[in-house]
Amino acid sequence: MPSSYAISDIHGHLDDLRTALQRAGLIDADGTWSGGTSRLLVLGDLLDRGPDGVGVVHFVRMLQEQAPDQVQVLLGNHEILTLAVWLFGEDDFTMAWRRNGGVATDQSGLTAEDIAWMRSLPAMTRVGDDLLMHSDSTAYVEWGRTVDEVNQTVHRLLHSEDSDTFREAWRALTQRRRFVGPGGAERAQAMLARFGGSRLVHGHSIVATLRGPTPGHGALSYAGGLALAIDGGRYDGGPLLLVELSQTD
Repeated sequence: MPSSYAISDIHGHLDDLRTALQRAGLIDADGTWSGGTSRLLVLGDLLDRGPDGVGVVHFVRMLQEQAPDQVQVLLGNHEILTLAVWLFGEDDFTMAWRRNGGVATDQSGLTAEDIAWMRSLPAMTRVGDDLLMHSDSTAYVEWGRTVDEVNQTVHRLLHSEDSDTFREAWRALTQRRRFVGPGGAERAQAMLARFGGSRLVHGHSIVATLRGPTPGHGALSYAGGLALAIDGGRYDGGPLLLVELSQTD
């Protein structure tokens, strides 16, 4: 059975991304897809906070063009904010973008084709028994009762000409930590009952902040095994985690 790999919150660290993918055999030394029928799921937040966000966008787009059935990219909150700054340029968007690590060369380096691509990104997907999304948020339920409904709603939101629509979508995906603490496992189970699957896989919240004082490295399985966090916190000095999903059951 082909392997599935997930990575999230790359935040402009193109060299780390290429290194991780090459070590896993998903690309060759030239950066060309070599993963065959393996799948790569990129769970959003490609830009901001790092040295080459626009380079990450262009590289991931290239891989997706080379292997459209193998490479899937999901929408993160930083993609929504990037779109809002590009499309509307309103002061509150620009200030939020700067506070959240916005990089001027990312904005200036994006093309109209990059923007159209970002507006087409789905918010969630199912791969086998895994439900994958960017944020450890329950806000996805506001957008539909199925994965397809959520993605259709998000597609409409991202093609709106109303800046408030983008503002609300961005705030929805900034929600975090909904599957930890009292009631967390129950909320995770409710998400899975609604959208399908037996495990949530997400980025957004750095693993170390969810792990607390418990020692450990790599992805974090929590909420009674119902959730898997894969954001190693690369922008904050942590590792960029490429997780083989079948090895984290």
